[in-house]
Amino acid sequence: MKADPARQAALLDLQAIDTRVAQIAHARRTLPQLVDLADLEGKARLLDDQLIRSRTELGDVQREVAKAEADVQLVRERAARDQSRLDAGTGTAKDLQALQHELVSLERRQSELEDVELEVMERAEAIEHDVSELERGRAELADRIRALEVSRDERLAELASEESDVLAPRAGIVASVGPELSELYEKIRSTSGIGAALLRHRRCGGCQLELNSVDIDHIRAAAPDEVIRCEECRRILVRTAESGL
Repeated sequence: MKADPARQAALLDLQAIDTRVAQIAHARRTLPQLVDLADLEGKARLLDDQLIRSRTELGDVQREVAKAEADVQLVRERAARDQSRLDAGTGTAKDLQALQHELVSLERRQSELEDVELEVMERAEAIEHDVSELERGRAELADRIRALEVSRDERLAELASEESDVLAPRAGIVASVGPELSELYEKIRSTSGIGAALLRHRRCGGCQLELNSVDIDHIRAAAPDEVIRCEECRRILVRTAESGL
């Protein structure tokens, strides 16, 4: 393949662009914010699960509280009715004696139910505290996630802007290189990441190996417009005054 030295040299500009674009892509994939976000989002999922369990438990206990309160209220109302009938003195002596016995039983029952009510209310209060702490922690985590998302988006925007600037001259360089040479360059780059390399001090800038004397003699004898490739890595070698020929 033939290509004038200027077009071959332009491959180095093309390679510099493609290398930087690859670096930008790598930076985009490996943003520190992405790692931190993944960690925080995992913690958020765990907190959400804990919140669901705690809120469910709280709902169950609150129903127990409501039942305990209702049971106590029923006993109080029954005791109030009995006391009212006793105070009125209506009924036989046997009826009044039975009311007195029932009031004693109701008082004992009310005391037992109030103990149950107090125990359930204490459990509800503890769970409410747990839910409150989980909600506070979840809110703080949400703030940290939002801040990281803002930082991530800002960095991605910076990388996108840089990528756009870097790529701006690429089409023009490809056009100046020509279809045949650029096609060869792209074919090599697609498999090795580097399509063209500078031959500097008899060393290939792609594989970093020093060429032997036979290869150097071959390159030295080649016409300036002949496209030379490294015998080791097969990348296009761009010759300059620093090639050591």
